[in-house]
Amino acid sequence: MKKILVTGGLGFIGSNLVDLLLEKNYFVINIDKISYSSNFYNTKDFIKSKNYKFIKCSIGEKKIKNILYKFKPVCVFNLAAETHVDRSIDRPTDFIKSNIVDVYNLLENFKNFSKRFSSKLIHISTDEVYGDVLKGRSSETYPYKPSSPYAASKAASDHLVNSYIRTYRIPAIVTNCSNNYGPKQHPEKLIPKLIYNILNNKPLPVYGKGINSREWIYVKDHCEALLKVFQKGKIGEFYNIGSNKNFNNLEVCRNLLNVSKKITTIGRNVKIKFVKDRPGHDIRYALNSNKIKRDLKWKPKISFNKGIKLTFEWYKNNKKYYKSLRRKDIIDRLGTK
Repeated sequence: MKKILVTGGLGFIGSNLVDLLLEKNYFVINIDKISYSSNFYNTKDFIKSKNYKFIKCSIGEKKIKNILYKFKPVCVFNLAAETHVDRSIDRPTDFIKSNIVDVYNLLENFKNFSKRFSSKLIHISTDEVYGDVLKGRSSETYPYKPSSPYAASKAASDHLVNSYIRTYRIPAIVTNCSNNYGPKQHPEKLIPKLIYNILNNKPLPVYGKGINSREWIYVKDHCEALLKVFQKGKIGEFYNIGSNKNFNNLEVCRNLLNVSKKITTIGRNVKIKFVKDRPGHDIRYALNSNKIKRDLKWKPKISFNKGIKLTFEWYKNNKKYYKSLRRKDIIDRLGTK
């Protein structure tokens, strides 16, 4: 049985990817340093699987070397990262350490490991590295112009990986994905935050005037794209992963309200409330994903309407998920500096 290493596997996308890989009969080693966004609730469905092993470890630790040589994974999916833009505004130090310095450590260890064993590194990044895309859609050749400390740290990590591909010829691929949504996402993010407030009869906070537009992709579609990149992607390439469907924050909020009214009773306090915008808030992200569709024959399967319904139902049926988090991580507003 082939072994795959997933970093950051207690997080949102990571745990969904582990789920998919186990379903595809891989043995999965999940390493996670266990931060505020890590959650063992995300692994409850497969934690007892004989094909799954969890190890507490940061990609910045020396321990990563021993893990690589012990398990000899055929692929390393690197999802370990600080990801919340608002947190990066309040405390950029954590993002520089995790997303740049720790990635350097992973690359150094993978560089030596891949000289002896056949393996691939898939580095998962974001569309935020491209910055504001006011018109059209950004392809893989679009210039990087990050706006937040988070986006800048991810851009730096992408450049680091690319430099190791070019200089040391490591077998690596970089992916840049649009906004994910779905089960197991931390409620600092927009959609799970809105769902939490709907379920708890609270106002729905929307930044600015709600005009900021994002391209949304259901997390399982993203995970299937990552698996396709591992199986058929070309070493040294960058692949954008997106749905080609944009919605602004106000549209997302109204869509959620329409879905929730069909599933549960809505309290009188559940109303849209515009709040102070975050500093440097990009207006629009939009990816051109023609390359992965053309070269790897991948395309998203789940529509936004279906995905939002599945997502709302998951949170409604898994209220214990919210209870597994610190209340202040759900309620407190960040990123107002």
